Amino acid sequence: MIDMSPNLVLVAVIVVLVTAGVYLILERSLTRVLIGVILLGNAANLLFLVAGGRAGRPPILGDASVEDQADPLPQAMVLTAIVITLATTAFVLAMAYRSWQLHRHDEVQDDIEDRRIARLAARDERATEDADTEDTGDTLDEQAAETRDETDDGEDALPATPDPLDETDKEAR
Repeated sequence: MIDMSPNLVLVAVIVVLVTAGVYLILERSLTRVLIGVILLGNAANLLFLVAGGRAGRPPILGDASVEDQADPLPQAMVLTAIVITLATTAFVLAMAYRSWQLHRHDEVQDDIEDRRIARLAARDERATEDADTEDTGDTLDEQAAETRDETDDGEDALPATPDPLDETDKEAR
């Protein structure tokens, strides 16, 4: 009978890698997201190897009996996971580098629409608790003016380019 019991140390390492990877992916810093993606990729590779069972002889016909051969599927899955992790790592690294070029930090900012939806949800929650509350919420334009926009630093901001359609409208009038 084939021994399929996993090594508990490897299972514990997989759990720690997945936990740390998920925690880091939920951060705002793209550098931490990058490290989280790498940790999750390594956890997936270990998971495939542990799930693959015991090591064996190379899976070449005629070299060994079928029972002594290693299963080639986990090896192919690990190679695929390595390629996917490499591509995802390159993508997140490119995003972090571009963010560093533009803003001198790699932190992902809140979206104005996300803030508006969170305020609406909080307002609706308060309205259900207290029916006498009046709505004095800001408009979307006021919220947009309050948020810090890294693209409008003043000296680094690009000059506004005129819209060519506006010029043709002026001429038509």
